[in-house]
Amino acid sequence: MRSIIWFVLLFVVAVVAATTLGTNDGLVTFYLGTWRLDLSLNLFLLLLVGTCFVLVTGIQAMNSLVGLPQRAKEWRVARRDRSAQAALRDALAQYFGGRYGRAQKSAQRALAIQTDTPELAQDNEFTVLSHLLAAGSAHRLQDRAGRDEQLRQALDLSRRSAAARSAEEGAMLLAAEWALDDRDAPRAMELLAELPQGVARRTHALRLKLQATRLRQQPQDALKTARLLAKHQGFSKIAAQGLLRSLAFESLDTAHDIDQLRRVWMLFDPVDRRDPFVAGRAAARAASLGAHEEARGWLRPFWDALTDLSADERVAVSQGLVHAMPGIGPEWLARLEAAYSAYPREGAIALAVGCALAERQLWGKARRLLEQAANDTALATSSRRKAWLGLAELAQQEDDSARAAAAFEAAARLP
Repeated sequence: MRSIIWFVLLFVVAVVAATTLGTNDGLVTFYLGTWRLDLSLNLFLLLLVGTCFVLVTGIQAMNSLVGLPQRAKEWRVARRDRSAQAALRDALAQYFGGRYGRAQKSAQRALAIQTDTPELAQDNEFTVLSHLLAAGSAHRLQDRAGRDEQLRQALDLSRRSAAARSAEEGAMLLAAEWALDDRDAPRAMELLAELPQGVARRTHALRLKLQATRLRQQPQDALKTARLLAKHQGFSKIAAQGLLRSLAFESLDTAHDIDQLRRVWMLFDPVDRRDPFVAGRAAARAASLGAHEEARGWLRPFWDALTDLSADERVAVSQGLVHAMPGIGPEWLARLEAAYSAYPREGAIALAVGCALAERQLWGKARRLLEQAANDTALATSSRRKAWLGLAELAQQEDDSARAAAAFEAAARLP
């Protein structure tokens, strides 16, 4: 195709030349003293074009000859630049391949080539990346002194240079991650606090903050961070739900009195307070601190809408209510009996209703429900033991020592 185009262009030139020059009878005359030179206009034009071509070629040749040392210098700089880039790529490959000693040597070789070449010294981003690779390799090799020195140089250079400013964020995130590996949560939190607001809300930064807050045993802050991560889809839905519940449990367990527990409960997100598992754990914790009425108040909305809960959620609210039985009022009986009528085969609900009836001294009804819960193998061992102990207490109330002993023995035999 290219040859056809050249042939077409050649024909076009031939046609144009024949059209314009074929009938050109003009003359060009040069006078010099007594000399006179006549040339046809066509020959003059050809000589003029040839002379211009020769002059341009000569000028380019002179420029090439004069600029030869500069081009040789540029070639040497380019070769060293390629060598430095190759060393940096080799350091990356060795680092990701787990050869941290070789990666450190390659990164240091790249830095040495750049240091020995003044023309490459202005590439600050290259320098920062090389320092970070060397620092990462030193961290993997447990060389904390070398890691901190390389990291310090990377941070100093990135803060001074606008071209390497983007690498500063990566350096600070890496520093925070390494601080967490060293179990130095305060240092990690300090580095994360220095990040710009946009960077601090990135998924990786939030993950690091979550680890730091958990390491510092700050479940409330960890819960807020985990909720942000869940909002940014940093976890799957199931994993996020499990993590949020776990952190909520940790927050509740840190309360040492009922006032502190109330504050923790009110600081929870409404979504957490509507979680039956969290509410059941909060009720159990409140009951252990003596606030049984308040514990039942937290559970009441769930018992009023028991049909909206899954089987596991009904077990959670039932266990929470079992812990909050002391002082339960008669207004709960209708609610509990309706729940048992709706789910007569669930041992957890039978246990809660039985404990409530026993608390109200309705021992005949309570015994049947407690026996159902005690013999329900699907129920947790702790709940079954609670049922057997309740049966033993009922037997003691009726002065039936044989039945009480049998109930205590059955509770002790549970694994």
